[in-house]
Amino acid sequence: MDLTVNFVRSGAKLVRLGGVLAQSSIIKRGHGRVWKIINQYSCSTSLSTLSYPETVKNINEDKKSLYTTRTHTCGELTSKDAGSKVCLKGWIQYNRKKFLVLRDAYGMTQVLLEEVGGDMQKILDGLTLESVIEVKGEVILRPKDQVNNKMISGDIEIKALSIRVLGAAPSQMPLQIKENKMPTEDTRMKYRYLYLRYPHMQKMLRLRSQLFHSMREFLIQHHFVDVETPTLFRKTPGGAQEFVVPTQIPDHFYSLVQSPQQFKQLLMVGGLDRYFQIARCYRDETVRHDRQPEFTQLDIELSFVDRKSIIKLIEELLNFCWPSEEERPDIPFPQMTYHDAMLNYGSDKPDLRFQSKICDVTHLISPQKMGSNPLNVSSELSARAIVFSKAASICKKENLKEIIKEATKNTSSINLFLIPIKKNQDIKNSLKNVLTVEEIDKIANELKVEEGDLFGFCFGKNQDVLKVLGLTRVLTADALEANGFTVREPNNCFLWVVDFPLFEENDDGSLLSAHHPFTQPHPDDLQLLGTEPLKVRGLHYDLVLNGSEIGGGSIRISDAHLQKYILHDLLHLDTSTLQHLIDALSLGCPPHGGIALGLDRLVSMMTGVKSIREVIAFPKGLRGKDPMAGAPAPLTREDAATYKLPFNHGKSS
Repeated sequence: MDLTVNFVRSGAKLVRLGGVLAQSSIIKRGHGRVWKIINQYSCSTSLSTLSYPETVKNINEDKKSLYTTRTHTCGELTSKDAGSKVCLKGWIQYNRKKFLVLRDAYGMTQVLLEEVGGDMQKILDGLTLESVIEVKGEVILRPKDQVNNKMISGDIEIKALSIRVLGAAPSQMPLQIKENKMPTEDTRMKYRYLYLRYPHMQKMLRLRSQLFHSMREFLIQHHFVDVETPTLFRKTPGGAQEFVVPTQIPDHFYSLVQSPQQFKQLLMVGGLDRYFQIARCYRDETVRHDRQPEFTQLDIELSFVDRKSIIKLIEELLNFCWPSEEERPDIPFPQMTYHDAMLNYGSDKPDLRFQSKICDVTHLISPQKMGSNPLNVSSELSARAIVFSKAASICKKENLKEIIKEATKNTSSINLFLIPIKKNQDIKNSLKNVLTVEEIDKIANELKVEEGDLFGFCFGKNQDVLKVLGLTRVLTADALEANGFTVREPNNCFLWVVDFPLFEENDDGSLLSAHHPFTQPHPDDLQLLGTEPLKVRGLHYDLVLNGSEIGGGSIRISDAHLQKYILHDLLHLDTSTLQHLIDALSLGCPPHGGIALGLDRLVSMMTGVKSIREVIAFPKGLRGKDPMAGAPAPLTREDAATYKLPFNHGKSS
């Protein structure tokens, strides 16, 4: 049978994506925007209002039960279905003897049990919450005083005629699926498959899926080709720590790719022109709330492109696929140089939802005379300050001490003060041992410090001062908001950071790549490569959202001689491991560039959750462990022998 017959409706069409027929989500074009539809997920309690705009009835609404043995879901029946005979299947959310509430992936429906008796009543009496059942019955209207407007199906109920148990659950479950009774983090990780039943997790994963679909749709419409690249590769010099994978060839290992960087460049050499991939990537790094050892990124590469074009592409992509019409970002996004970001915000990913800037006050004081012990740091010494207006009484003294401790823990040469100015004399009393009264007055006047402000002051080596005050800025904003004080604007704030330095300096004076060693130097700085490499900017760009980096990319080196010079002469890396790439660049390579967006982090920021674990079906926990399955697991004697690895008898399994 022609599949088109099942899908065609007025105002819709079919498109072919990756060889599979799928319904186009395009329903209207206007003002340069493409509006999209997704199946709305509904439940009695919604934890998020984030949803794709729906301007017409979803033509797929009656397809959720296609290819299943039910007639409807628990989230679609309404008063218009009264009198219909239906078959629902799902989990028991509540059991009140005379009625129960059935839940599935789409919502909840109330089931009336008055018509069920005899042997069936005995089965009902033994049913436990979270058991999976089949209900056959008739849709009837609820009494008007029992209508629940919080549920899509709140104006009807099912008069059960038969009930069948499909999967019984024990009376004592590891966790109960109730939004007002959230399990601990350890329980959520150990019983992840149960935690996925929560309506908010169902909605997260569906939104994630629709976002990926929309990204693919946009890119394919713009003639990008979805190409899968290998996961097993060889170790890349520099960059993050990689996972190694043993092979049956003695002393030979694969590495799991930390990104498809080399492959996408080779695809450009191969003439593919426009590539993308929703790629799985791996880095053996410490797990944090915004970092996982395995993660997903949208990987993009184009030939014959410049920085301006890639920035425009990503802005239009995000504008197209953003899930909320009300929060759809305005484009173009603002841009800021790395130099200005560090100077004003002490960070290369500044959060611009609040405007407390770092101010240079070095010119107002005599830094060499600060304190009883003069500092001998020559011209690198600086003094900088930051003001949080009307925040003096918000944080407790203990909060401020914690901020100072956290902000300065990685440096021993920084002096940081956080001073709540409840009276004008407070700033003078706090700084009298490091500044004169005249200097304090100059600073207060220039920064327009007033009673009621929270004042931060820091002095030391310039780069350290900037980083410490940048961290202080964010930690203080967090602490103020934790105490109910509004600091950040509610709207999302995108920012492009550009003109990064191409290199950074190691403690031993050697160079390392600020981004990666394949980044093209800025054409205006090429003459400095051999003499002053630390002054060379790279054609690298980061996309920042609300103070978090969600994407980064660069224009690539497309000249083999320049690539080898940077790898060998400047970074002192072994080029033999990259000879395949250098050879490719010498065989007619087009100018090219690209970017990668961190999708786990992007989805978490779209939905407002603090940890990316909440938008991943099966994430890793602390130290990269999986409490559910017990991974990683000890090596067995048999596997050790197969891969020619030493076997530790004390760790046998």
